[in-house]
Amino acid sequence: MSHFEADELPSLRNPVLVMAFGGWNDAGQAATLAVRFLIDLWSAERFVSIDPEEFFDFSTTRPMIRLTPDAQRELEWPSNVFFYKADPTLSRDFVLFLGAEPQLKWRAFTEAVLQVAQRCGVTLVVGLGAFLGETPHSRPVPLTGFATDPGLAAELEKLHIAPTRYEGPTGIVGTIHDGCRKKGLSAVSLWAAVPHYLGTTQNPKGAAALLRSLGPLFDVDLDLGRLEKAVADFEQEVGKAIASNPEIAAYVQELERRSDALSEEEAMAGGGGVELPGGEKLIEELEEFLKDRREDGQED
Repeated sequence: MSHFEADELPSLRNPVLVMAFGGWNDAGQAATLAVRFLIDLWSAERFVSIDPEEFFDFSTTRPMIRLTPDAQRELEWPSNVFFYKADPTLSRDFVLFLGAEPQLKWRAFTEAVLQVAQRCGVTLVVGLGAFLGETPHSRPVPLTGFATDPGLAAELEKLHIAPTRYEGPTGIVGTIHDGCRKKGLSAVSLWAAVPHYLGTTQNPKGAAALLRSLGPLFDVDLDLGRLEKAVADFEQEVGKAIASNPEIAAYVQELERRSDALSEEEAMAGGGGVELPGGEKLIEELEEFLKDRREDGQED
C-alpha cells in the first residue's frame, strides 16, 4: 500500500474504527485522550501507520528531537497510527486510529485512512471530536452527534446525544465522514463540548463523556476507573483555580445558572448571552495557574 508503513493486516470480526485527531478537532485534547485511553486499556496492538511525508508541512508541524536512554538524539515525526483490539469476549473487534490533522492533500489522506478501514473489513467508522463551548466544567459534558444510518441515529437519541446542527468549516474528521458517505460506509460522529474558559487545558472529563457513550453503543464494558480519578482531580484543580479569580468565578456561576435553567436541547445548541469578562487575558491567567499547579505537583 502506498503512503503506509505496515506490518501484516490483522484478521478481524466485524470491526469498528474509532478515530481521533489532534489539532482543530480536539479541544482540550478530549478526543485524542479518549482514544489513547482505549489503546492503553486494551493493550491494543499497532499494525500500520501513515507516512507523514506527503501530508504535513513540517515547517508548521515540526518533527521533534527526543533523547534516547543511551543519550542519542532520535527524530520523531508526526504520527498517524492504527491499532487493533481482537478479543473473543467482545461482540466485535475494534480498530483504533490516533493521529494529527494533516495540512496537505486531505482527499488523498482520507482515501488512505479508508483504504486501511476497508482492507480490515471495517463496517462502521466512529469519529471523536471536541469543541470549545459555553458550558461549565461543573456540569455534565454536552454531547452532540451525527450518524449516516437511521438506526444508529436512533441509538444516539436514546443516549440523549443531540443531533448536530453545525454548518461551516470542518476538520479532517468531517472530510473522512464525507468519504464514508460516498463509499456507502456507515459513520458516526461524536463531539464533546468542553469549557472555552479552560483554553487548551487537557480535559479528561470530555474524554470520559465520549467513552461512556461508546460503551452502550457497541455493547462493551469499559473500565473507566483510572480516567474517572483523573476527572475528579481535574475538577478539584479547576475549582481551586477559579476560586482564586473572582471575575472567572462569577462568570462560571452565570454559566451554571444558565445551564441549570435551560432545557437540554437549548443547552446542546449552546445559546449565546453572557461574555467572558476580560477575554483572553483571564483565560491565559487561568491556564497559567493550572500549569503552575501541575508543575508543583510533579515536583512534590
